[in-house]
Amino acid sequence: MSRHVVIRAGKASFLMNKKSIWILTGLTLLTVALIIVSLGIGQLAISPVNVVQAVFGAGTDMENLVVRSFRMPRILLAVFAGAGLAMSGAILQGIIRNPLASPDIIGITAGASFTTVAFLALFSDRSNTLTVSIHWMPLASFIGAVAMGFLVYFLSWKRGGIAPVRLVLIGVGLSAAMQAMTTMMMVLGPIFTASRANVWITGSVNGTNWTEVLTVIPWIFGLTAILFFYARRLNVQELGEDLAVNAGALVQKDRFVLLFLSSALAGGAVAFAGGIGFVGLMAPHIARQLVGSSFGALIPVSALIGGMIVLVADLIARTAFAPLEIPAGVFTAAIGAPYFIYLLYRSRNK
Repeated sequence: MSRHVVIRAGKASFLMNKKSIWILTGLTLLTVALIIVSLGIGQLAISPVNVVQAVFGAGTDMENLVVRSFRMPRILLAVFAGAGLAMSGAILQGIIRNPLASPDIIGITAGASFTTVAFLALFSDRSNTLTVSIHWMPLASFIGAVAMGFLVYFLSWKRGGIAPVRLVLIGVGLSAAMQAMTTMMMVLGPIFTASRANVWITGSVNGTNWTEVLTVIPWIFGLTAILFFYARRLNVQELGEDLAVNAGALVQKDRFVLLFLSSALAGGAVAFAGGIGFVGLMAPHIARQLVGSSFGALIPVSALIGGMIVLVADLIARTAFAPLEIPAGVFTAAIGAPYFIYLLYRSRNK
């Protein structure tokens, strides 16, 4: 009996393991359950049944207002931002062939952080009021993320190609430089810029509105659709450059496109949720333990796990110390930093 299922979408087809499909289904149901539970937890507790009714506008006026206007936008943004960061990390680990790679490591998040803080500092007048609409801030962070991704790529280019190790080293160096410039911008800028930037850099989905959610959802879905068609090329990238070339792959071109997709996914997530750290590192590792290293299954499973990580972190952030709001990035870092040390220890002899 075959252990694989062929999924067809027009002329395209995907081969997936039956176990992966069951895991993907289970994680999807778990994500939906966590969303419902999270929608009901807060200063106004709402039962799961009433939450479902409120989602469809059939609850009381107060329940509809709390669920649909206050809680649902930030919860959906948490899920999609986590998914974007997780898929970005999965791509980087594939093309760099390094289990410690993530958007944080090669400076994509740092680039987005710098352009965002620069936006807040440069477009503020003497009364600390923004001279342009705050809705332009996500564009600034996206530009920073993609620009950093391309800068790392071009500086890593040597003799007709890039070496994964060189890309990581240059990314680490540029990330440190961007962090220093961000700190300088915060020190020299208005006081409100520093406080606002600190929360954003740490990572928070507090204050999310439906405009931001409806902007990030098609962005993540569109990039994910493109990424699925590159899943096979990601699998080839993991074989190493020599084997990939012998298999007929355009290694450097594929790396360029995949790096752009990774930067765009991370930039879109960071633009709306801030610099939530370690999600791009943890989620692909957990997914790899569940479904293996085939990117056809690894990408969607990583996305679901990343979404759940940020969702749970945000739930703890807004309830554990109520009425204070703690940035969700504090909790992902609290889990991710020890996990990073564990990965370093486990790979010490490799």
